[in-house]
Formats: sequence, C-alpha cells, structure tokens
Amino acid sequence: MNDVSPAPTHRSPLRWVLPLIVLGALCAAGWFGWRAWQSWQQQNALARSSATQEMSALRDSLEALRSDQRNNARSLQDAAATNRVLRDEVLGLGQRSALLEGSVAKLADSSHQGAQAVRREETELLLSQAQQRLVYADDIDGARRLYALAADVLESTDNPDYLNLRQALIQERNAIDALGPGIRASTAEQLSAWTASLDTLPEQVAHAADAAQPWWQQLLSPLVQIHPSDSRVLVARSERMAANDALQIELSLARAALERGDQQGWQQALDRTGGWLLRLWPESPQRKQHLDQLRAMRDTPLRPAIPELGSTLQQLRAMRAAKDIP
Repeated sequence: MNDVSPAPTHRSPLRWVLPLIVLGALCAAGWFGWRAWQSWQQQNALARSSATQEMSALRDSLEALRSDQRNNARSLQDAAATNRVLRDEVLGLGQRSALLEGSVAKLADSSHQGAQAVRREETELLLSQAQQRLVYADDIDGARRLYALAADVLESTDNPDYLNLRQALIQERNAIDALGPGIRASTAEQLSAWTASLDTLPEQVAHAADAAQPWWQQLLSPLVQIHPSDSRVLVARSERMAANDALQIELSLARAALERGDQQGWQQALDRTGGWLLRLWPESPQRKQHLDQLRAMRDTPLRPAIPELGSTLQQLRAMRAAKDIP
C-alpha cells in the first residue's frame, strides 16, 4: 500500500501584516513625539533667551538710573555748598546793613547830601538782595518785598536826579509782578498734579463689547479675560513694579532739577519719565494727553529772561560812579 503524504499547510499572510502595521504605527508615533519634544525644547530655549535679554536690559537701565542719581547727588552737594556761600554773603550783607544803620545814626544831624548818600546805599543794598533772591533762590515774594522797600526809600528822597531811578524801578516791579507765583512754583504744582493723575490711566486697552466677540471668547469669558497686548508695555508684575520704581526715581530727579533751575537735567529727567510712561501703560487717549502735558512742562524755561531785571541797580551804580569822578 502506498503512503499518502499530508498536504502542506499554508500560513495565513495576516500573521505577518498585523505586526508590521503595529510596528509602523509605533514608529510613526515615536517620530511625531520626538518632533513635538524638539519643538517644545526650542520654544523653551527661545523664551529663556528673551527673558534673559529683557532682564539684562532692565539691569542696564537701573544701573544708568543709579549713575544719574549719584550725579544728581553730587550736584545737590554742590548746590548745598553754593547755598552756604550765599548764606555767608547774606550774613555779610546783614553786617553791612548794621553798619549802614550805624551810619544813619551818625549822620542824623549831618547835611542833606549825607542823608541822600545813605539812602542811595540802602537802596543799592535792597536792590542787590532782591536780585540775588530772584537769580539764586527764585524767591518771588521776598524779591517783591525788597523792591517795595527800595521804592519807599527812593520816594523819601526829594532829589530830582532820582526820577529816572523811580521810573526804572516801577518797570522792574511790574515785570516781577507779571511772573505771578514764579515759574518753578507753578511748574512744581503742574508736575505734582500730573503725577497724581497717573493712577487714572487704564492698564489695558479698551476692547469691544461681548456681542462682537467670537463664540469661543464668549464661552470662556467667565473664566479667562482676553485682552490685546502691546509688545512695548510691561505685563509681568515684577517688571511693572521695577518700572514704577524707576518712574518714581525719574520724577524725584526732575523735582531736584526744578529746585536747582537745571534746565538740561529737568528735560532729561522728563524724557526718561516719558519713556517709562510708554512702558507702563498701553496706548490710549489718556496716555496721549499725559504725554502732551509732559512735553509742555519739558519746554518750560526754568529761568525766564527778564530784560528789566537789574536795570535799576545798574543805573544807581552808574549814577554813583559819575558822582565819584572828580
């Protein structure tokens, strides 16, 4: 009997196809995951680099502000030394005034010409003190009082040669009265009002009504507030706190320059203040109004030119020099 060989078994191709499909899916998932991880790493590196650059720029700005503050401190020390010199001069003028009072007592019974000479000296002293009050201390009220005393002294003399002096003094007093409280005092009040009004500036740009927003914004509005941002405006709380401190430093430097009458320091401090204003608040009509007010204060002359200032004193000295010439 012949043996019948068994029929060969045929393996199903699905046994190899399914593992290959699973392996391909795993490879594709791994490749996409690796690409996503690389993209995430690049984004993190870019974010860290940008934050490092911003912090470096902020540190440089703060260092520049500290340098300016040190320079202004030295300027204040120089101004204090100048004030001490002026106090010494005022003491010397007080001693001279005491000497003049003694001279008046000695010349009480002298001739009329001697009395006029004493009045001329007293008038010169009062006018020089008034000019120093205006130039160095911006003391408008003190200068007005000294001018009034000088006018009383000139009115007490009956010499017709002093008529031109009285007219010049009237013109000079009118020019001083036209200044009002003084340029520095009024400018200081404007700066204080401007600083106080910074709290009214909006920290975010006004956006459209909820009806005009997309449906996904309306859906997320109870949970998330979405606002358009300006790349120049600081958003982080730490950055805003540091910028606000820098703004306050610049305002202090501006006040110090205003007290000294330093036109260049005043303008530079207000320019830096305007820069911090742009960094702290987004664009809005209120911010534009504040910038316009800041530019107007920047262009204010801290030492206004008064052509009449010192004209009476010059005429008085010229009159005395002419009488002293033989």
